[in-house]
Amino acid sequence: MSAHSTSTAVGLSGWVRAQPSHRVLGIAAFAMLTAVGALIRIPLPFTPVPITLQTLFVLLAGVYLGGRDGALSQLAYLGLGAIGLPLFAGSAGLFGATGGFLLSFPIAALLVGSLLKPGDSAWRAIPVLVAANLVIFGLGASWLARTLDVSAAQALSLAVVPFLPGAALKLAIVTGLVARPPFTR
Repeated sequence: MSAHSTSTAVGLSGWVRAQPSHRVLGIAAFAMLTAVGALIRIPLPFTPVPITLQTLFVLLAGVYLGGRDGALSQLAYLGLGAIGLPLFAGSAGLFGATGGFLLSFPIAALLVGSLLKPGDSAWRAIPVLVAANLVIFGLGASWLARTLDVSAAQALSLAVVPFLPGAALKLAIVTGLVARPPFTR
């Protein structure tokens, strides 16, 4: 196999990992995609947690960048929001009711990227993505309960139950991109 065909077969993630500058670009790209995901939001009148596309990009960061760089992309996103850029979907940012969701992003990306890669089967992807969603919902609901001083049951009704259909759709999208990847690592 020639050097050209090897590099062509590697795909997007291989390109990102090829050189440090490409890794930085991948990390920055997924930090910005997560920020764009926060801008696409649907507020719900009964909860401070809006519907967004952030978690889709968190999961994809893990898949396409791997655990370390996926987590770094989310830490970069959090860092940019923490210094005051208006990147968070929740109005109070890291310290508000939705802060637990935000803080779960690097952990979820690390989990997904450590256990999945493009080309893995759907049967392998589904439990990993469910586990990542449990991390996101678990930290998000726990933080919300503490911040708003509500019971666990109330936190689940505010921060988990309304978002399960969207989480299932995002899980299906990411599973499809893992099992039939347009790009590979």
